[in-house]
Amino acid sequence: MTFDITHTQKERLAHIEFKAYFHGRVGRNDLLQRFGIKAAAATRDFAKYNEIAPYNLVYDVRAKHYVPTGDFAPIFEYSSSRVLSTLAEGFGDGLKNNQEEDLIFENPTQLNEPNLKLVALLSRAVINQNVIEITYCSLSSGETRRAIVPFALVNNGLRMHVRAWDRRRGRFTDFVITRIEDPAVLEKELVNEFEMANMDEQWNRKVVLEIIPHPKLHHKKTIEKDYCMTDGVKAVEVRAALAGYLLRRWNVDCTKEASLIGGEYQLWLRNRETLYGAENLAIAPGYKN
Repeated sequence: MTFDITHTQKERLAHIEFKAYFHGRVGRNDLLQRFGIKAAAATRDFAKYNEIAPYNLVYDVRAKHYVPTGDFAPIFEYSSSRVLSTLAEGFGDGLKNNQEEDLIFENPTQLNEPNLKLVALLSRAVINQNVIEITYCSLSSGETRRAIVPFALVNNGLRMHVRAWDRRRGRFTDFVITRIEDPAVLEKELVNEFEMANMDEQWNRKVVLEIIPHPKLHHKKTIEKDYCMTDGVKAVEVRAALAGYLLRRWNVDCTKEASLIGGEYQLWLRNRETLYGAENLAIAPGYKN
């Protein structure tokens, strides 16, 4: 959306639309409570939104708030994951217990929650291109001290990890955040060009996964509806470095003959050849070279 408004006003207009779109009503108090502005400023925001989208909202005089019209069409673009997160956790920059009291929306509890102080340090290191030294506990080598160059934080659906160059092993790899201890920023260490994100072939290579209902299912149309498939196919573009995580998360059968048995296998990867050379395929259900 490109309009002649400030960034802060754009945030308030987005809040107006979100509340109307997903809650079915929005009023001046929503802006007063969320942004701490004066009533006159809130009135101007509603006037501006109505100027931009004159057919989206109508004022309910009795209830004293706006509701979406039958012709409502959002002017902002929405990410499904962000919307669901906001509905579950409420508004705010990561603030806890900020959910709307009149909305029940539950997310299953994660078994492993990363330390936010550590997440903050890692995110700063990514943004500022810092080298950090960590103690890392892995299943293969136990506890070791090493220097890494992180460039991305990833939530793979089950846990969070950081993608980084590992100076100990001399390659790009993933570090599970809950396994990291005693991080320290190496202020005087410079990042080498070969340690940067644009040099990570697996990270920059994209693969398109063609996921279809499992051939052994009797009612394939049900799965097509579940995953909004087009012509019976869900085409998903993903970084090669993350493909294994996605396939494991959704229990996608990656065998050549769709041979995995069990009710949890409702999907099959029909173009497994696209995974050639991708990382983490040991965790992709049934995948073998």
